[in-house]
Parts: sequence; structure tokens; C-alpha cells
Amino acid sequence: MKKKSIYFLFLNFGLSSCLAFFLASCASTGEKESVNQAPKPAPTQTPEKKASSAGESKSNSRPLNPASVSSGLPESVNKNTEPEAQEVGSPAEEVYALYQEAQNALEKGDLDEALNLLDEAYAALLKIQASPESPLYQEKHDLRILIVQKIQQVYAFRLPPPGNNHKTIPLTENSWVLAEIKSFQTVERKFFEEAYRRSGLYRGMIAEQMKKMGLPEELSWLPLIESGFYPRALSRARALGLWQFIASTGYRYGLKRDKFIDERMDPLKSTQAAIKYLTELHDFFGDWTTAIAAYNCGEIRVQNEIRAQRIDYLDNFWDLFANLPYETARYVPRFIATLLIIENPEKYGFNLPAPDPAITYETVKLSKPTKLSVLSSKLGLSSEILISLNPELRHDSTPNYEYELRVPAGYGDKVLACLNELPNWIPPDVVFGWHIVKKGDTLGLIAHRYHTSVQAIVRLNNLRSATLIYPGQKLKIPGQNQGLLAANDEGNPPTASSSGSQSNQNKVITYVVKAGDTLFQIAKNYGVSIEKIKKDNQLSNDILAIGQKLIIKLD
Repeated sequence: MKKKSIYFLFLNFGLSSCLAFFLASCASTGEKESVNQAPKPAPTQTPEKKASSAGESKSNSRPLNPASVSSGLPESVNKNTEPEAQEVGSPAEEVYALYQEAQNALEKGDLDEALNLLDEAYAALLKIQASPESPLYQEKHDLRILIVQKIQQVYAFRLPPPGNNHKTIPLTENSWVLAEIKSFQTVERKFFEEAYRRSGLYRGMIAEQMKKMGLPEELSWLPLIESGFYPRALSRARALGLWQFIASTGYRYGLKRDKFIDERMDPLKSTQAAIKYLTELHDFFGDWTTAIAAYNCGEIRVQNEIRAQRIDYLDNFWDLFANLPYETARYVPRFIATLLIIENPEKYGFNLPAPDPAITYETVKLSKPTKLSVLSSKLGLSSEILISLNPELRHDSTPNYEYELRVPAGYGDKVLACLNELPNWIPPDVVFGWHIVKKGDTLGLIAHRYHTSVQAIVRLNNLRSATLIYPGQKLKIPGQNQGLLAANDEGNPPTASSSGSQSNQNKVITYVVKAGDTLFQIAKNYGVSIEKIKKDNQLSNDILAIGQKLIIKLD
């Protein structure tokens, strides 16, 4: 392996590809590893991080000086492990020594030397032969991951180009930015002004968190274009909260989600998660405009576009910008337009309203499920006050485990005083109806008919397969959709006397026509003929109107 080959891979292919190359290199050197035995996970990684994560330094804060980076050695590969855990003269000794030299070079700020030593350490690692049964096998795997992580740390220091575009957000006033300013001045003016007014509730807290972690304060305005500073904003892609996290990304950055709460809607916790994500993106891409674009559409999409550029994209983000998805292509200009307007509203014809006062509160620990509306009534408050202070509560009620409830300042003792008088609140179960499978039904057709998903039906019915259903089978369908059979008082399916093949005798359903409905599809869904529907409804043709009511007689 030639000198700097590892670093070359980083610059051109990114960490994931680099790691894949490393693993392939191991195989090419005659390493005797079983293809059926997957390597154990490295002890330094957590479930929230991808295999390409650079460890805690990336997800929590970005070090400003190489000297602040610790060696990061896990227990299994630390130079100071006990003698019984590591034999003197182990083949890994040379790798340990080179790794430590690279760490020393990094602490001195000699990044080139650190990369050279890491390259030598990996070359030495490839020479080590270890069978899967050997204790050295896991040690070698840990070292492999450790070296890759350390290279990414060095890469993060080297990535920002000369100048200060890695520290600030350039406010370029080009044609794309001016187009977004015009949109805010006209069709989106009301949205912009209301979002600016609402920003007062949370932006002070966000700016304080940004400053604490060394991020540009301008990033505290990102929620204006993400959610309009509305903590319960929900997008078409099911992204939620001030920072519009999808469920998987929220989990990746530590946002809890269960039956009672969704921390994507918690202003403080979601802000801390967004800071971790933005920091990681900036460490990887090296400038804020690219990092902001990646926040919108994901780092993989942006990275793929960068690889296709064949130019030094960091010198001109706008060359990359034109190839991004439409929504992302607008995202960075919208953010820059927002900053320009807020910086000089008069120039762009705005008379911005006074921001709402920042939210102030105290917290009270509760361990019983309590409806916020009931508690508000006891306190003599509007229920909207407690709901706005605790937007992460999915049912506007506290969970059945310990929870820190936010209440207006001065109300903590009052809450504790009336707590024993409050009834326990029981969360509602999933609302569902029943569908009896007919010949020709598939889960896809059933899900489409009732406006739900195949996965939801599978989960609700504990099905082992999404393809194996049979005529006469009774399925729970989430929601209260038209055409579903009602459950009895115990929530069980209707009995044979009122449902199933026998219940269809003389059963009449009133169906309301929706957009896209056809007689063919309706007849297929209910297992009757088109001619029968036309006859029962005295239709002279196949034309339907939205909102039209049809009588469906099931024979």
C-alpha cells in the first residue's frame, strides 16, 4: 500500500467507501477470515452511530485544536492493558506503537505526519494473521476500526479550505437567493412574519445552545424555514418538530419516542440533537452551506453529487447546488434569504413584528399519568399553556413513568399540592375496525382501500407474513374508515351472526365516493359486480361524483 493511499481514499470516496476498501484489502492479502462469521462490533461505537462515525468527538462537539483530541483507545486495544490481557511481544505491538505516534503527531498539529503514521499502522495491521477463533482476531478488528476513526478525525481538521467559509455562513445575494426573498415578500409574507414573531419563544434558547457548542449563531434561524418555529410541525415526509427530524434520524441522535412522548417535539432536546447532526455534517463537508444542504436531503445524497462534480466544490458551493434535488436546491437560498431579511428588514420592505417573549418555566417531577387539561383546571390555567410548554406529550398527558413536567414559573408547589387529587389517565388504545378477507384480497389492496399501510396491518395483527392471508380471516384495520366492520364491546370481531360469509346476507353499506374512485375498484373491493351496484343505485352510466353516496348490498 503506497503512502497516503488511505488519505487519498478519504478525499475521493469518503469514509464508508474507504472502510469497504480496507476490508477488501484484508481479503486480498490472504487473511484467513471465515466468510460466515461476521466481525463483532467495535466497542467504541453506539447503536445511534453509523459504521462511519468518528466516535464521540463528532457527535458531541468538534474539537477546535488537534491537541484537545484524546487517544480514544478502547479497553481491548489500550497500550496500558493488564499483562494477562495482552501478551508481551504481540504482533499488534507495532500497530499500537505507530497508532500512539500518530496520536502524538496529531496533538502537535502535524497532520501530514499523523496520516503517514496511520497509513503505516494499517499496513502493519494487514500483515497480522489471525484465525476467527484466536483472541487476536477481535483485537485486530478493533484496531482496524480505531485507525479508520482516527483518520476521520485528522480528515475533519484538514477539510476546511483556506479562508473563513468553514466558520461563517456566506450571505451570497445571487439570483436564487433573490427569488426566495421575493417569495417571502409576496406569497409567503404572512408565513414569514408569523414565524419571525413565534421565533421569540425558542430562538434565545437555541442561540445559547449554538454558542455553547461553538456553532454560528445564524444557524438558530434554521427552524424558521424548517417548521416556522412550530414545535409540532409535521411534514409530508413525516418529519416532526422544530428541526423536522424523521423518526430514524431522531433515534440516531438520542431522541426518545414511545406511546406517551416524542422528543422530536421537545424544543430543547431536539435542538441539542440538531446541533450534534449539524456539527457532524460540518466536520464531514467542511463548510456550512454544504452542511446545511445535507441537513435537508441527507449526507449521502450530497456526497454522491460531490463525487460527480470533479471540481473543488468547497470553493464554490453554487456549482454543487444546481445538481441537488429541487427542494434542497431551494433550501440553502431560502436560509440565506431569511438571514438577509432579518439582518436588514427595511431594505427588503419588511416591518417585522416584535418577537413573542421567551418561554419561562420551572419543572416538576411527576410519576403518574395525568391529563394536562385536568391539571390546568385545578391550577386555574388555560390548558393551552401547559400544552405549549410540553409539546412532546403525544396525548397532552404525562406518561406512566417519571417525567419532568414544565409548568409556568411559580406554579411548581401548586402542582405538587393538587397532585393526589388528580385521577390517573389511561391512554387510548389503537382505534381499529375489522375487515373479513374475501377471495382475491391482498394486504396491498386492503391497505389501499382503507388508506393505511401494509406494515400497519401486519403489526396490528401480529402477522408473520405480509403475503399469507386467507378468505374468511378477520383482520384489524387501524382507524375508523368507511366500510370497516365495528368491533363488539370487548373489541373482538363481529360474530358469525353479524359478519363474515353469513353476515353478508342482506348487509347494506353506504359508501361515499372519494377522489380517484371507479365503479370497477369499488365493486372489486366489496366483492360485488359493477352491474349490481349500478342497478341498486339506479345508475345509467359509470360516471361517479366525489361525495356521491352509493348503496352496496352484499349478497
